Amino acid sequence: MIDDDPHIRERQINQNWWQLTKETLSNQYQTTVDEGLSEAEAKQRLIKYGTNELKVKKASNFIRFIKQFNNSIIYILAAAAITTLLMHHYSDSIVIGLVIIVNAIIGYVQEKQADDALSKISELLISKNFVIRDGHKLELDSRDIVVGDLVNLEAGDAVPADIRLISADNFTVQESSLTGESVSVEKNDHPILQEKLPITEQTNMVFASTMVTSGSAMGIVVATAADTQIGQIQQSVTEAKGQVTPLMKNLNSLGFGLSVAILVAAGLLFILGWITHVYSLPTLLIAIVTMVVGSMPEGLPASTSVVLAMGTRNMTKKNVIVKTLPAVETLGAVDIVNTDKTGTLTKNEMTVTAIVTDDHTFSVSGVGYAENGHVDLEGDLLLDDRPYDWHQDDDVQWLVDIAGQTTDAELRLEDGNWQMTGEPTDGALTTLYHKLTGHQPETDPLDSLPFDSAIRYSARLVKRDDQNILMLKGSPATIMQMAISHNVSLNEQYWEAEMAQLTKQGMRVVALSYQKVAPDVTDIDQIDIGQEMHFIGMVGMIDPPRTEVKQSIQQLRQAGVKVKMITGDHPDTAAAIAKQLDLDDTIRSITGPEIDEMDDEQLQHNIDRYNVFARTTPMNKLRIVNAQQANGHVISMTGDGVNDAPALKRADIGVAMGIKGTEVAKQSADMVLANDKFTDIVAAVREGRHVFDNINKTIRFLLPTSFAEGMIVVYSILMGQTMPLYPTQLLWINMVSALTIQFAFIFEPPENGIMLRGPRSVKAGILSKMDVVEIVCVSLLISGLGMIAYDVFTQMGMSHVVGSTMTLNIIIFGKIFYLFNIRNSYPAISKYFFQNKMAFYIIGVLIILQMGIIYLPFMHDIFHTTSIGFTFGWLIPIIAGIIVLFVTECVKLMRIQYRKTRGKKSQQFEK
Repeated sequence: MIDDDPHIRERQINQNWWQLTKETLSNQYQTTVDEGLSEAEAKQRLIKYGTNELKVKKASNFIRFIKQFNNSIIYILAAAAITTLLMHHYSDSIVIGLVIIVNAIIGYVQEKQADDALSKISELLISKNFVIRDGHKLELDSRDIVVGDLVNLEAGDAVPADIRLISADNFTVQESSLTGESVSVEKNDHPILQEKLPITEQTNMVFASTMVTSGSAMGIVVATAADTQIGQIQQSVTEAKGQVTPLMKNLNSLGFGLSVAILVAAGLLFILGWITHVYSLPTLLIAIVTMVVGSMPEGLPASTSVVLAMGTRNMTKKNVIVKTLPAVETLGAVDIVNTDKTGTLTKNEMTVTAIVTDDHTFSVSGVGYAENGHVDLEGDLLLDDRPYDWHQDDDVQWLVDIAGQTTDAELRLEDGNWQMTGEPTDGALTTLYHKLTGHQPETDPLDSLPFDSAIRYSARLVKRDDQNILMLKGSPATIMQMAISHNVSLNEQYWEAEMAQLTKQGMRVVALSYQKVAPDVTDIDQIDIGQEMHFIGMVGMIDPPRTEVKQSIQQLRQAGVKVKMITGDHPDTAAAIAKQLDLDDTIRSITGPEIDEMDDEQLQHNIDRYNVFARTTPMNKLRIVNAQQANGHVISMTGDGVNDAPALKRADIGVAMGIKGTEVAKQSADMVLANDKFTDIVAAVREGRHVFDNINKTIRFLLPTSFAEGMIVVYSILMGQTMPLYPTQLLWINMVSALTIQFAFIFEPPENGIMLRGPRSVKAGILSKMDVVEIVCVSLLISGLGMIAYDVFTQMGMSHVVGSTMTLNIIIFGKIFYLFNIRNSYPAISKYFFQNKMAFYIIGVLIILQMGIIYLPFMHDIFHTTSIGFTFGWLIPIIAGIIVLFVTECVKLMRIQYRKTRGKKSQQFEK
């Protein structure tokens, strides 16, 4: 066991691990460099020291609740409560105070639920790593890794803990999360003798939260959880400031603007009332307070936040994990989806189907992968559709040997089925080797050079008898160019023609070659690659498109969203797949080298012409996204590899694959497709538009109904008459609305044509000019109906308290009937009338509450109401509501007709 000394934690944190040799590390942590910890020992350490995860300090619930009062609308309501309290209107003060508290509770509950939802989402994104225990290679959650574990790291992995390396092969790590340096750092396994060493110079250490960018390594875990470097940083941060989303900024600005406008109007009214002596000063103050309280849409922040949270949950149910709420806001505005090809549009299950040598073009039988994902090792090498004895062909023998020696993928037999671990291209070569030889390749290279997208090949130095041989695998164009630059005789025209033939069929083409080197050369860096190279041949691999992707692309195109492919493949291969998927009417491709020849201004000018970007590097992808954004596009970038990470981070919405995606990609993205289905992007765009629609409807509903309450007070002051509504009645309207009717939009389903219209403009704001006109008209309509009914019936002898109760119900039913108008863009009386059943339940609850304020005696004193008969209490308010619905429906029908007319003119113009 590790030392049980109570101060072990402090010693672990301050340990100079970089100085230790492999033997010292092995002894100190009771492990071995070959077999790792035993499973029993690992379990004991997990129990003793806890899981390898940072405990996030939960925000104080009290502080979270207090923050709900930090709102301009709440400040004004609080001032109104204090004013009424000083004027001894205690019931008004109590009700205003209750509204403030109810609003805070709603906001608190919503924020708490959103926080809990994000915590659950983070659990879905726990990284996994390969660990050696009892000599077996296991894939474990990072939280289950303990001090002393032997961890294997490959390109694309997230480093799960602080690890001292004991072996490293061309290993580089991105440490920007700790050091701020964007350039990857080269790592090795050599001990460093210095006593004090900053982490930037600890070249034999890797740290939790960093990312492996290339190569492979093995290391022993020396610190986990809070003992890691990132854990110590976290402990020094008391509270992280939450990010305010752009939409919430707009809403806050809207709330502030409304507050200022209402206060200015209140001030002018007060001056007018004071000059004209329409009321006594106390009555005038109460009138102004009533106007302010009635006009304030205090439910706006809570209701819009709930719509956002509901959208996030809906996406999670559809296997789209939203890591940041800003992604919900901008989904509906995306007009370009950039997507990687391999593993996203295609299955990422490569199978060698063709082999080309100097003399022949062969085909390889066998499907490669069965429907259940199991590897199919059945197949033969065929020449002219007949089995070919490849043992008699030196070129094919070399090609098969190179294929086996340059692959890192492994086959393993599980429950009678073969499973593949490793990168798909390597998997195809391993499968080819196994098909033709009947066994797995055995590799013991002297040195290795991992594949790098910058050089586009990988290499292995192996020993054959008394000869050392460098074997290369990579881009045919790159390897041929290296050979030609060293004056190697090569039929370049033949190979280019064969490569073009394969790529036109949508195949990925990999070249295989070798060169003999001196027996004393054991390091690839000592070799002049290309000298006396033998270009043996090429293999063509097929990665078929996903069957469901073509339909998804069509749906996005109908929605006005362009899908563009960004890949490292050959342009002919990429174009062939793009045509199969019907990516666009015309496929235009450009390569990374061609992009490199353009400056940023030229790229911005030309970028929209292309829909296939081939032979791209990570920097190309980043420049593509930047150029598209410079042209005003809202970009979603989809990918799964390490080389997608910079572009994922830069895009408006980065979308990573959840299963086959690397940890670098997932941590760089805003969203993760949990089941790796491109089709889920369509659902995400639909939900994003749905969320924005419901927020827009919520605002369009709240503002006119709130303004209507304030307008009644304005009418009363201007006309010098008794106010029909009291402050507590207006607060009652707002309070019951906040608890009931304004949440009806949360359950409003997306409209049928939501994916047939173009993306919304992020510059247009939340409300259009037509929306503003509608808000003004509806507020005048509802308030006018209330005032007219009150004036007519009080002049006929109705008491003030009965008239006030009737007016209260008119406002409520105006809201109810206006809800039916604004729910969707269809006529209210249509087949969609009962589509949102929750709206009817909510309206039922609202009416029950209204019956309570009218018929419960203890409510009369608080809210200045009285029991009222059916005619004045219900029939007249219902008639007023029907008038509101009729007028607003007429306006809606005119807007529908206008859109149809404009659409027909647009179609005629296009013809």
